[in-house]
This record gives sequence, structure tokens and C-alpha cells, in this order.
Amino acid sequence: MPVFIAKRLLVALPTLLIISIFVFSLQKLLPGDPVLAMAGEERDPAVLELLREKYHLNDPIPVQYVRWLGGVVQGDLGMSLRTNQPVLELIKEKLPVTIQLAIMSMIFAFAIGVPMGILAAVKKNTVLDYVASLLALSGLSVPNFWLGIMLILLVSVQLGWLPASGYESIFVDPVRSLQTMIMPAFVLGNALAATLMRHTRSAMLGVLSADYIRTARAKGLSPREVVLSHSFRNALLPVITLTALLFGELLAGAVLTEQIFTIPGFGKLIVDAVFNRDYAVVQGVVMCTALGFILMNLIADVLYVLLNPRLRANL
Repeated sequence: MPVFIAKRLLVALPTLLIISIFVFSLQKLLPGDPVLAMAGEERDPAVLELLREKYHLNDPIPVQYVRWLGGVVQGDLGMSLRTNQPVLELIKEKLPVTIQLAIMSMIFAFAIGVPMGILAAVKKNTVLDYVASLLALSGLSVPNFWLGIMLILLVSVQLGWLPASGYESIFVDPVRSLQTMIMPAFVLGNALAATLMRHTRSAMLGVLSADYIRTARAKGLSPREVVLSHSFRNALLPVITLTALLFGELLAGAVLTEQIFTIPGFGKLIVDAVFNRDYAVVQGVVMCTALGFILMNLIADVLYVLLNPRLRANL
């Protein structure tokens, strides 16, 4: 297993390098001048030139990239052009918020999508299957921003059950934190549940038609044991891979959902950075997101091997 993980990490290094090149290069093609955004109303040429010299914006792009990459390797992601704070500090501040939202969203997604997928597969071509498919299609079709606004109007404005927006750290006030996160997590989890339901159903249908499942039934095992102990364990493998990708997407920041519920996570951070031409923040967030995707895929690969004895034998 250590050799397997080491090989995956070696593949990840050139991937991160390529991503860094694309992020740094393509961002320079964006219209606008970050120095003008920083200066605001003060457009004194001397001040503008001083800012460009301070942040090395007059250097050739390859020189800027090498300097930035050297800092990244040492754990220095640069300084925010807008707030003059270290980018790493901003990421440390926003990342726990996004991780909490992602985890709660995946809990909702699993609680809704996986049981529905199993039920739809077991009851194939019945009313339950059609209802589950209809709900999955609805989850994919309903825009997150519309569902979020409707939940705020119903749950917060009309019923007064939960706060409409805002955020409280789980380390400061756990109850208040969960209250502020339930609705945005449900909005995101609802869409992910639809995707998980369809993949779980497809995987379960493939497993339920296998010879060893027919053998298990012939031995007299109960339907529950056949479905949960034999079928679901093998159908879980592709679902794990999908879950890693979905969790990686959540780590990138749910921009619209975070904006609607005023959650200070990665989504809001990167939107503000793009509008303000805050290059260092955009680069830092994208690299952190790419690293998150790679780590989630690595975890999925490890779990895949642990759950599949045939793969463990080939290591």
C-alpha cells in the first residue's frame, strides 16, 4: 500500500505543476489592471508605479511565475493585493467554513441519494423506481439559487425556524453553526443526492444480475442480507469514486449558494478576488482546490483497493 500511495503522489506532482502554469498564465489574460483596483480614486502615476514595483508586476510573466512558484513551494502563497493579508491566512480562515459545508452537504446527499438508489434498483420498473427517478430528475433540474431563496422564504421568513443567512463558527457556537448551515447544506446535498441516486441505482442493477447474487439467493439468504451484505458492498465501489469527485467540487466553493446565504467560504472569497483582480488570492484558492481534488481522488483510490480484494492481491 505505501508503494501504491507513493506512485499516486508522484503522478500528482506534475499535475499540480501544469495547473499552476495554466492558472498563472490565463489569469494574466483577464482584462483590467489590479493596480488601478488597488489605487481606487488615487490615480497618481507615481503611486501606480510604486505599487507595480512593490508587487513585481513590471517583471516578465515567466519571472513572476518562477518567483510565485518558489514561494508556493516554501508555503508562501503571496499577499492579497486588496487586503494586504497573506493569502495562506485567508485560506486558513475560509477553508474550515467550506469543509463544514461540504461535509454536511455530503451527509444530506448520502442520506437521500443512496437509499433511494438501492430502493429503485431493488424495485426496478415499479412505481417506487419511477418516483425515485422523478425525484432525482427534479433534484438535477431545480437551480440551487431558486431552491435556496424558496427555503429562506418558507423556513426563515414564514416559519421562523432557522436563520436566513450568516455564519457562526462551530468552535464558537456549535448549535448556531448547525442552524445556519442546515439550509445551504440541504440545497447542495439535494442536487448531489440526485447524482448519487442515479449512479447507485445503475451500480446496484449491475450487481443484482451477477451470478454470485443468484447463488446467494439460492442458498436461502434473506433479501435484506443479499442486498446490503452482498450487493451494496460491491456496488459501493463506483459510488466512492463519484463521492470523491463531488466532495472535491464542494471544496472548490459553492459560489451561488454561499452568496445567497452569506457564507464566508471559498466561493465568496474567489468571487471577490476575481472582481478585484486579486491575482494572488485567485491563484492560492485554485491551487488549494486542485490539491483538494487530488487528495480526494487519492483517498478514493485507497478505499477502492481496501474494499476490493482482487485489487489488493495485484499490489
